[in-house]
Amino acid sequence: MTDLFEPLALRGVTLRNRIGVAPMCQYSCAPDGKPTEWHLGHLQSRAVGGAGLVIVEATAVVPEGRITPQDVGLWEDGQTAGHAQLARVIAAAGAVPGIQIAHAGRKASTAAPWVGGVAREHGWTPVAPSALAFPDLNEPQALDEDGIARIIAAFAATTKRAVAAGYRFIEIHAAHGYLLHQFLSPLANRRNDAWGGDFAGRTRLTREVVSAVRAVLPDEVPLAIRFSHTDWAEGGWTTEETVELARQVKALGVDLVDVSSGGLVPARIPVGPGYQVPGAAAVREGAGLPVAAVGLITEPAQAQAILSEGKADMILLARELLRDPYWPLRAAVALGRTEALPTPPQYDRAWSALGRTRIDAAIAEPAPAL
Repeated sequence: MTDLFEPLALRGVTLRNRIGVAPMCQYSCAPDGKPTEWHLGHLQSRAVGGAGLVIVEATAVVPEGRITPQDVGLWEDGQTAGHAQLARVIAAAGAVPGIQIAHAGRKASTAAPWVGGVAREHGWTPVAPSALAFPDLNEPQALDEDGIARIIAAFAATTKRAVAAGYRFIEIHAAHGYLLHQFLSPLANRRNDAWGGDFAGRTRLTREVVSAVRAVLPDEVPLAIRFSHTDWAEGGWTTEETVELARQVKALGVDLVDVSSGGLVPARIPVGPGYQVPGAAAVREGAGLPVAAVGLITEPAQAQAILSEGKADMILLARELLRDPYWPLRAAVALGRTEALPTPPQYDRAWSALGRTRIDAAIAEPAPAL
């Protein structure tokens, strides 16, 4: 039985537990794409809260790949210093610093969600596999061969910067209706060339990006990929296709699949507790890869049951960690795993079980000579 507080080894990196902070866009940058004080405080608090992995939000590999002008980017060297600071504070709190690298495709050039999230009048022209707009957003320009080649190269270049910044876990975003997902789904990809049509054509860009990223990653750094396992729409991308693509990217060097769903087109999604877990279980069984489950996982017993039943290898939390950055500590208490509490010593007095142990040990030690 896998325990929520059991370490997880991926290549040369070991997470202290099976709890991760899912990448969550904050839409809080200046137009230069550099992380801000907001990102520093937001991510550091989740690392202090006990998660084993903290993944920085979808980070654009090119300026036109941003969802909004306030998105984080890593498309140029000048952005590396801010990311290095994020990686340092996450690691200093005991978590593994990770980053999700992304291109929004036809869902780019919008406003932040709290100001409507609709197409911006004075934005840029997005790109996509085909000139098919997402509802209420600007019509994209279909990518040509040169444009596709530049995007593949941009994913690799951003990966190099991410490693230089100190990130120890890289995730490629191929979900939620963004560019790689758009190529995967027949609902967004109407091409009749080598980048569309059948399964091999529609999955080609994802496979090429994975290969390019893995080629520049140090062998000890794990590579993950996030898939939407289904579009929840007739004629769209399916769980069966996700399983097959997961098998293929495993052979290309992917170490973990982060399984989500939806986002490509408006759809009626049967949202409920753990509603995406069956997709994670299908990928885990069918592809033989470690998977992360995400989606309305809120309670410690629920998270532990997913692991115990062999449906996933780790749990990624999103909104629940916005509500409670210290969820991992609360989970350790709730599950009777106080010996595994990932608290910094400065917080021991607030978590009495482990705190008492450490205080007793300190009393037993002779005072150092001055």
